[in-house]
Amino acid sequence: MRTLRIVLVVLVALLAWLQYRLWFGSGGNQEVAALQGQVEQQARQNEGLRDRNAALAAEVADLKSGEAAIEERARAELGMIRPGEVFYRVVDRAQPAATAPAVDTEEEAQ
Repeated sequence: MRTLRIVLVVLVALLAWLQYRLWFGSGGNQEVAALQGQVEQQARQNEGLRDRNAALAAEVADLKSGEAAIEERARAELGMIRPGEVFYRVVDRAQPAATAPAVDTEEEAQ
């Protein structure tokens, strides 16, 4: 009977030690959860970089294939126009010009 009690105490102690290692030890659940979070974050970052690389590859292929993309970039980024074209700038009337003096409404009425 005494040996059975000793074996039972040893088994309970072993079970407690294994549970402690599982939850708090090296390679335990907390560490695994943290590593899974890092893996998910890296996968999201990789997906974003993959999308950016695909867009850049498409832009490079477009620039290599024809002049239309080069012309579009020259017009948009450098403000270039073709010979014989007239450049028009459309200004929104809702925003007052920075150099225009402010006019008081009472002065306009007189």
